[in-house]
Formats: sequence, C-alpha cells, structure tokens
Amino acid sequence: MLDKILTDFLFLWATIDPIGTLAIFASLTAAATGAERRRIATKAILYSAIILISSIVVGQLVLAGLGIQLISLQVAGGIILLIFGLQMVFGATSKLVSGSPEEGHDVAVFPLAVPSIASPGAIMAVILLTDNQTYSLPQQGLTTVVVGAVLGITWLLMMAAGRVHKIIGDNGAAILVRIMGMILVALSVELIMDALGIAAWITGAP
Repeated sequence: MLDKILTDFLFLWATIDPIGTLAIFASLTAAATGAERRRIATKAILYSAIILISSIVVGQLVLAGLGIQLISLQVAGGIILLIFGLQMVFGATSKLVSGSPEEGHDVAVFPLAVPSIASPGAIMAVILLTDNQTYSLPQQGLTTVVVGAVLGITWLLMMAAGRVHKIIGDNGAAILVRIMGMILVALSVELIMDALGIAAWITGAP
C-alpha cells in the first residue's frame, strides 16, 4: 500500500507539475491583488479536481465502451507521459501553455486548470492508476485521496506564489521542473516495460 501511495504521488506530482503551475500562476497574476489571486487559485483547483475525479469515475467506462484494452491504454499512456516528461526536461512545456490568456477567458480555466493542472498526462495517469481490474475500490479511493493531496499542495504553492518565486527565482523553478521531468520519464519507461512484460523478463520474475 505504501509503495502504491509513493508511486501514485510521484506520477501525479510529475504530471500535475505544481512547480510549473506555480511559475505560470505567478506570471499570470503578477498584477492581481491577494484576494484575486486566492479566487483564481481556488477556482483553478476546483475545476481541475472535477476534471480529474470525473476521469477516475467514468474514464475506464468510456474506454470499455470504445473497446480499448487496458494494456493498449497503458502503453499509449506511457508514451504520452514519456513525451510529456521529455518536454519538461528540455524546457518545451512552455509551448503547451500560453502566458497570455485569450481575451474574455477566465485564467482559472485556461491556462491554469487546463492544460496546466489537469493536463492530458494527469488525466491519463489517474485512469491508469485506478484500473478496475488491477486495483480494489479502497486502493482507487486512496489514489483519489492522493490526487486531492497533490492538488492541495498545488493550491498552497499558488497561495505562496509571490514569496516562493522570489526565493527560487526563474532558474530554480526551471531546475525543479526538469528534475520532475526526469522522474516522469523514468516512471513512464517503467509503465511501458510493465505493460509489455519486459520488466518481469529482465528481473526474472514469474
């Protein structure tokens, strides 16, 4: 159980990327008041929670309706997470999120909730981590709690955006994002190897 908690946390931390979200939030709300920052951060987290929890509840039902096998999703998800991790490592995630929201759009929705927090990688991750055929309902509930914990940490970081960004600076944020990208790449490779049975073959496990 502890191993699953740790794995889930690392997967979700890397795909939700609270540090990257912090940098985006700080730049988008630089001229906002404290009350406005709290409102934007809270709305972004609530929208993201709705998206990710909905993916946990109905994501696999949709896949079953489409006739998509889990192993196909696991390999595809591993590839997507691998690409996302490489983008983090090589600093290409800025292309996924615009720093200048479109006029008339709520920044809490775009780009904060989507695609920064509830990113395609995060949605894929929560579906894979709550597979009905692999994990029991208590384990899926535990993963949901981990999702809430990571979102809570993300909210706290956004609340402290001004202070944190002053401490670590742009360079510090970039370094942390790349470290999490490397961890995500490693986890993605592990996911693909496990789906294809390569990990068991290498270790000699039955």
